[in-house]
Amino acid sequence: MQTALMDINQIMRFLPHRYPFLLVDKILEITPGKSIVGCKNVTINEPFFGGHFPSFPVMPGVLIIEAMAQTAGIFAMEALDVKVAEDPDTKMFFMSIDKARFRKPVIPGDTMIMTMKLINQRRNIWKFAGRAEVEGTLVCEAEMMASISTN
Repeated sequence: MQTALMDINQIMRFLPHRYPFLLVDKILEITPGKSIVGCKNVTINEPFFGGHFPSFPVMPGVLIIEAMAQTAGIFAMEALDVKVAEDPDTKMFFMSIDKARFRKPVIPGDTMIMTMKLINQRRNIWKFAGRAEVEGTLVCEAEMMASISTN
């Protein structure tokens, strides 16, 4: 297992999300101006598994996308050196998702590795292409855009 470049306490400096909606456990790698790799350890204790689905727990696809978006958010906020605790007026908002494909269910016990590559950044708009994998197998891919607001 790789050593974390950023642990959960450091992640919470860059994201406003908290339990149960903080969906990134650690950052494994950041290549400035290019990409970020994050990790989500999926456990049976996740609150959504009680209803999705009781007889076959599967992580909802929308939460896989959210975990990928949060990983991209960490990349952008870290690049701008914006820490939400110090600058609560700065926020990142999800704008669009394109080309989303779900390839395999994510279940309790999985370690989901999310790689987000910066496609483009103009002014306050950031566009990423992302992949989520479990044990090297693609489980989700998508392109997404977000906007950073300072008011």
